Amino acid sequence: MNKKIKVGIISDTHGLLREEVKEILEGCDYILHGGDINRQEIIDQLEEIAPLYVVRGNNDKEWAEHIPNELRFQIGTVGFYMIHDKKFIPKTLEDIDIIIFGHSHKYYEERKDGILWLNPGSCGKRRFDLPISMAVMTIEEGAWEIEKIELSQEMNSHRQNA
Repeated sequence: MNKKIKVGIISDTHGLLREEVKEILEGCDYILHGGDINRQEIIDQLEEIAPLYVVRGNNDKEWAEHIPNELRFQIGTVGFYMIHDKKFIPKTLEDIDIIIFGHSHKYYEERKDGILWLNPGSCGKRRFDLPISMAVMTIEEGAWEIEKIELSQEMNSHRQNA
């Protein structure tokens, strides 16, 4: 029997793990972080919530040398490729259904040649007047759905679904 798998997808926390992000991630079976973490404590907190897949971002310096620049992995029957900056994505990717990246702080979701390209945006420190956002993916029986979540600008406000 297939169960629903919930995957929290975040990027560009830049040293800030908001309470409302943690609340959303609490309900997830896995967490993906697309880089620019900035502090080991963020990884430690995320690993307490759920199994974590994380890649190193351009702002993750010496402390993050143990974190890979790219990852290939599978959750359920879905193949993932994750990297911080999309300009470094290889031209050909086999057995990949979803590409996760960050860096721009801007939410992006588009299907190209049968592959979903997803940037969850930034859910850390607000930058560039862009919305604070993340995504939650639900995988069930080989299919998936993406929920874009825009967080309120106020630090103590509740979540808002887009």
